[in-house]
Amino acid sequence: MSFSTAVKNEISRIIPENNCCKKAELSGLIRVGGAITIASNMKMALELRTENAAVARKFLTLSKGAYGIETEMSVLRKNRLKKNNTYRIKISDEDSVKKILVDLGISDDGFFLNAGVSKEILEDTCCKRAFIRGLFLGSGSITDPEFGYHLEIIFESEDIAEILVQLLESFELHGKVIMRKNNYIVYIKESEQIVTFLSIIEAHNALFSYENTRIQKGMRNQVNRLVNCETANLNKSIDASFRQLKNIEIIDQHMGLDKLPDNLKDIALLRIENPDTSLKELGEMLNPPVGKSGINHRMRRIETIAKSFRKK
Repeated sequence: MSFSTAVKNEISRIIPENNCCKKAELSGLIRVGGAITIASNMKMALELRTENAAVARKFLTLSKGAYGIETEMSVLRKNRLKKNNTYRIKISDEDSVKKILVDLGISDDGFFLNAGVSKEILEDTCCKRAFIRGLFLGSGSITDPEFGYHLEIIFESEDIAEILVQLLESFELHGKVIMRKNNYIVYIKESEQIVTFLSIIEAHNALFSYENTRIQKGMRNQVNRLVNCETANLNKSIDASFRQLKNIEIIDQHMGLDKLPDNLKDIALLRIENPDTSLKELGEMLNPPVGKSGINHRMRRIETIAKSFRKK
């Protein structure tokens, strides 16, 4: 099951107590998932098609709860492999369809659709939440947080897309609109904002799952950064140790280590005996101990002497 399906299944079980919220959610769902059809007898009908059975049941429940209307549901089975069935919910009574469209502010006369959304539908904060939930149920999706952070809702109407952006702003969310294949996409990419969106539509279980995955990813990324940093530092130490041993070898071949000053000779012999030891640890082996900067200074002097032999 995809993350989007899990979210929709969860919020499909939420049935608003207030009739105004039922209508607001129904309005959002119809706006993006509904279609007006004309039958052969020239009668108008309202249809909703979805591949999610929970969303289909939600439409049935909201329609009956808000208007006491009975609906017809049929299943369109796909012959092709790995294709989900499509659930079609239909309100065939023309008078009921007109009543719903007018009452939800989708149409003024039951025939011509309005571009915007009725202010009465979005009057209260609870209704705004329900309307956004309906929009997401109709055409929304969220990428599994394991693979990235992306939420989007698809619209055929630019006006409704812009209305959603304004609604999101009222909740301090910053949705952006792009056009893709003649559709308008409202999307959010920031993980914190997606978490807030899940809270707005009351997908609390999905929110906790999203947060857990996000935290785990953050921890893994932090561990990887630390490992990469340690690996880089280790590689630097190995390279430095190799150069130091090479310098000591050159000096030993050309003049012998015994001719070095005692402080350089001591550190050269220690390096030969401890090729993998850090400069700090080498300094602690001396008597008296010498700090890392002091050891580094001696190694630079050894390198200078080795370079003089290389030039010759």
